[in-house]
Amino acid sequence: MSLLTTNYLTPTGREEAWRFTPLKRLVGLHDLTTQVADRISLSGMNSLPTGVTLVTANAVDHPPAYASNDLITNRIREKIEKVLVLSIAKDLELTEPIILNRGCKDSPELSRVVIRAGVNSKSTVIIENVGGGVVGEEIEISLASGASLNFVSLQEWDRTAVHLAQHHAVLGKDAHFTSYVVSVGGSVVRINPTVEFTGAGAFADLYGIYFATDGQHLEHRIHINHGVANAKSRVNYKGALAGDAARTVWIGDVYIHKVAEGTDTYELNRNLLLTDGARADSVPNLEIETGEIVGAGHASTTGRFDDEQLFYLQSRGIPADIARRLVIRGFFAEIISKLKNESLEERLMSRIDDELAKVGQ
Repeated sequence: MSLLTTNYLTPTGREEAWRFTPLKRLVGLHDLTTQVADRISLSGMNSLPTGVTLVTANAVDHPPAYASNDLITNRIREKIEKVLVLSIAKDLELTEPIILNRGCKDSPELSRVVIRAGVNSKSTVIIENVGGGVVGEEIEISLASGASLNFVSLQEWDRTAVHLAQHHAVLGKDAHFTSYVVSVGGSVVRINPTVEFTGAGAFADLYGIYFATDGQHLEHRIHINHGVANAKSRVNYKGALAGDAARTVWIGDVYIHKVAEGTDTYELNRNLLLTDGARADSVPNLEIETGEIVGAGHASTTGRFDDEQLFYLQSRGIPADIARRLVIRGFFAEIISKLKNESLEERLMSRIDDELAKVGQ
């Protein structure tokens, strides 16, 4: 079936949106001549509380709430017939997270997920991507007035996986959206977290961590669209790289419209290079059309491992491999600790330790 008319071409790598991405490794997800299955591979991992529903529905009954210029997203919208819809009732306050787990097949697939948080609801949704797979995905997240949603996306793939996704959040008045994107697996992972404000008083916190080792390509492209007055956003992404041809890309775009007076925004990206042969590209951008704002800024740093920290710990009798692991844990701890989930925090730290061990550090 077709939800729109195709007016885009297979990228060549010369396009700005694709110039960093290794197209030859995408297993045809970007190639409009390649057949890709329409499949929903996410499923609930725990029982759903009263007031929460998870259903598979016809795509035509759940049209997109926003326009996208992302090629993968538009390909998904054109091809898919079914969509997974997670709805959280108004005024519902959940103490336990809703967990969705992906079980992929060997063939490439396209998938669309819609998450709707009702008025004044409070909830946490965790999506676990594990194992192998080739996935093109759109996740549309809608927060009604006063809703609060913690959204956690875990890319803990095997080393063969390819994952291209857009996470788009639409925030109503006084809504609070907190996103955690964690990428520590896969061959190629490209995630586009985007935010659109539709009501004053809304607040978006976007956190991310990524760890790339030998040959991995991990790419995160953030875009925040401040189109209303008196909204606030914060972005904080941290990445580490170790091993030959480890590659990360971080693009941060914030657009403040002329009508968006009272905007308060800041974006930060920090990268830690642990070995020679690793490369991190970091490009923060701000476009501001009004001077009547609270604040707007960005910062980006990329640097080598701090040998002084390592020397300090070793001088206290800590072996070099343990000292290195402690420094890296400390680098990521600022963001991982915000999850406020002890088992999940330790699980991610253990995965980072495992990735570090693979490059012989």
